[in-house]
Amino acid sequence: MKIKRKRIIWTGIGIVLLFLSFPIFFIAKTAFAEDGHKPPTPKGYTNDASELSLTKIDSLVDIAKTRDSIVLQLKDLIAYSKSSGKPISIAGARHSMGGHTMYPDGIVLNMRPYNHMEFDSIHNILTIGSGALWQDAINYLDKFDKSIAVMQAFSSFSIGGSMSVNGHGWQKDSPPVSSSVVSFTLLKSDGEIVTCSRTENAELFHLVIGGYGLFGIILDVKMKVVDNENMSFTRYKLDAKDYLTYFKKHASEDKDVKLVFGRLNISDKEFLLNATLNVFKSTGKPLVKKPRKHSAKTTEVKRLVFRSSVNSEYGKRLRWDLETHLGEFTADANISRNEILNDDVSLIENKDFGSTDILQEYFIPERRFDEYVQALKKVLPDNDIDLLNITIRNVYKDNDSYLAYARENVFGFVFLFNQKKTDEQEKAMKALTQKLVKLAIDHDGTYYLPYRLHIDKTTFRKVYPQADSFFALKKRYDPDGIFSNKFYEHYR
Repeated sequence: MKIKRKRIIWTGIGIVLLFLSFPIFFIAKTAFAEDGHKPPTPKGYTNDASELSLTKIDSLVDIAKTRDSIVLQLKDLIAYSKSSGKPISIAGARHSMGGHTMYPDGIVLNMRPYNHMEFDSIHNILTIGSGALWQDAINYLDKFDKSIAVMQAFSSFSIGGSMSVNGHGWQKDSPPVSSSVVSFTLLKSDGEIVTCSRTENAELFHLVIGGYGLFGIILDVKMKVVDNENMSFTRYKLDAKDYLTYFKKHASEDKDVKLVFGRLNISDKEFLLNATLNVFKSTGKPLVKKPRKHSAKTTEVKRLVFRSSVNSEYGKRLRWDLETHLGEFTADANISRNEILNDDVSLIENKDFGSTDILQEYFIPERRFDEYVQALKKVLPDNDIDLLNITIRNVYKDNDSYLAYARENVFGFVFLFNQKKTDEQEKAMKALTQKLVKLAIDHDGTYYLPYRLHIDKTTFRKVYPQADSFFALKKRYDPDGIFSNKFYEHYR
């Protein structure tokens, strides 16, 4: 009898161990299935984050590092562009996805070397070269106990690139990045450098922010910064239908909450039925900096958990369970703002050469929020394109960008898809994008412009009725067409 009981006990233990070890085996299998690396872009070509924009170019030019050298270099480059008829496209970290940083047989100007920084502690203003990455700015400001006011979820984008798309962040109740910009210097198509702000060359200020590099080259940027501070983290698990209620109570109405985002469950079993609200709240205590150690192993485990959800219902459920029941911040009430903001896109990097990850974003006013979430269920999940993630951010009205996507306070729905690099999947993605754009329009929303060019000119103008005047001003400020890219050629 005792032997039989022991067998039952050990069988039970074996089953439990097998249950616990399967996720580890599943995640390890993801790593073995990856190609491991992607081949470099061929010489004489350029590409962007979509990996679907491979384009033959005339030349790739690295910008000079000093202001005096830049003036001479860029005036010569503009003269060459004008005489040869080869337009200039402007590139930073190249996280746009629709050819915004390139033109066929054109010149690509790489802004990354221009990354100087200077902090004015009296006025709390950071002056920074437009080629710098946000992580450069965070690491620099950390020495002064200061932090970025508004930026995207990852710190591996460039300052100039974020301004050119007018990226939004996850800072609570905040307009896009433009709201933190005081002024910038711009090299125009005639070689003149001017200062642009809300009071000086104001029209250019509004056109360049969210202007996709069509009006000139952003050089030096002055932006407001805020104090670095310690925060505590709370994750609320909730029904998706209660998201607005939780957001108002635990985020919007709490003055101590500084950073907030939501996430929707995308597993087939519970598709859009539940959500999380993720809140970072000021502790009000003196700043204590305990630099987070980004262990390569820890980063790789997180990445593999994310990648294991590709084309896998089990992987999606596993990731949701791990993210909602565990969390890197839950045990620590002393995380600095800079630690939280300084995450790299390597956390979700796709190492499968046969596929690529595609972002899309839609901005929906609060009054249509619940209705929009319900309507999404009629379009998603899609049989052809794999949905990996939906994140929710609240974005306040944008009063700066000429092509404003947040024309009132909205919630941004950030979608991440995985698609194969085939013509068939590209057609499927285009069809899905058109459905999602229509859905946004039907709910008084807009779509974001840095992504794949799958929307026709008529629909673009329906969402952005200021487009024709935007393009007319482009011709006025750049009559010789010195600055161009695929975005401009597609929509103008």
